[in-house]
Amino acid sequence: MKLSMHRIGLGVMTGALLCTAIVCTAGRISQTGIFNSFDEIAAETALPNGGYKYVPAAAPSPDKSESSNSVPISKTDKKDESHISIPSDNNSIKDDYDYHETTDADIAQYDSDHEGEQQYPVLEFTSVQGNEAFAGVQIKNISSTDIDIQEELGGRLGFAIENTNEPQVLIYHTHTSESFLPFDTGYYYESFYPRSSDENENVCAVGKEIAKVLNKNGIKTIHDTTVHDVTYTDAYEKSYETIMNDLEKYPSIKVILDIHRDGIGNEGSRSKPVCDINGKQAAQFMILSGYNYDDDPDFRDWEYNLRFALKIQKNAVDMYPDLARPIDFGDFTYHMNVNTGSLLIEIGADSNSIEEVRYTGHLLGNVLVKTLKAAV
Repeated sequence: MKLSMHRIGLGVMTGALLCTAIVCTAGRISQTGIFNSFDEIAAETALPNGGYKYVPAAAPSPDKSESSNSVPISKTDKKDESHISIPSDNNSIKDDYDYHETTDADIAQYDSDHEGEQQYPVLEFTSVQGNEAFAGVQIKNISSTDIDIQEELGGRLGFAIENTNEPQVLIYHTHTSESFLPFDTGYYYESFYPRSSDENENVCAVGKEIAKVLNKNGIKTIHDTTVHDVTYTDAYEKSYETIMNDLEKYPSIKVILDIHRDGIGNEGSRSKPVCDINGKQAAQFMILSGYNYDDDPDFRDWEYNLRFALKIQKNAVDMYPDLARPIDFGDFTYHMNVNTGSLLIEIGADSNSIEEVRYTGHLLGNVLVKTLKAAV
């Protein structure tokens, strides 16, 4: 398997340039062999069209953007295996999720730590409608092809989960340092910079929750927290190396999930996708699934990945209404040509709280269990 070249089609690029109202800085990189002058390009550049609620929290003020290509973290890519979480064969993980409630003291300390700084609002929205749908499954199809959701939902997957103690799932993070707000306050401070090397504050905390649920339910999962985004320009190259190394060690892996977060904001505010699940606020997640728009011989099985995405989405709709944003289906690859169970999933946005995204990680884990238990 050769290096995945992460391409975004001309139509997607054009649309991204036109959507100037909202800037997503999740930084999905376009790789064509030679990096162009755009070091960062977003998978999502505008709030979804239609079907969302938008709740302002305060008056807008100028904000700071994520413009740096370098992440100020001291941690570097590790060459040993200390960054790989390998579960034991027992099922000692707690089944119930321990939701951490924010206290008045937490908020008081947070405000005190940022005394004198300008506050900016965090706006909430719930995205529930794409431009194509079937049986409650919503897709935002921005690709250069048409799809039949009903037909693809009924199609077979490109892998089967085995009853084995060997790893079946790999969770990793191309942009390992993507982080979140510490609390759900309705505002953020001017010093807010959503990058962190602390695995309790970044997307690794989400991957950990997903892996816990899968392992508890007998689907052995490897969580690889290797840091790839000290600089963005080679993050996908580095994460590809991580995938290949893990597949060499654990050839039984069938499913490969790259867990990110979105970044949605404009001058004066940031926005986060949220929903209510069992009386608790959760971050919405969004699956990205790619189309082989340029007939790459390494990605001719793209429909299997889409079917996997659709089945996850259907189970999410049935189990936790509103938890999933519409699937983002477009002309891109993002390592989805590695195997037929590879997807990129964005959990919330940079202005979601760490508790909101951890909770979503737990819920998504339940959705994946149902999906994978049927993939036999």
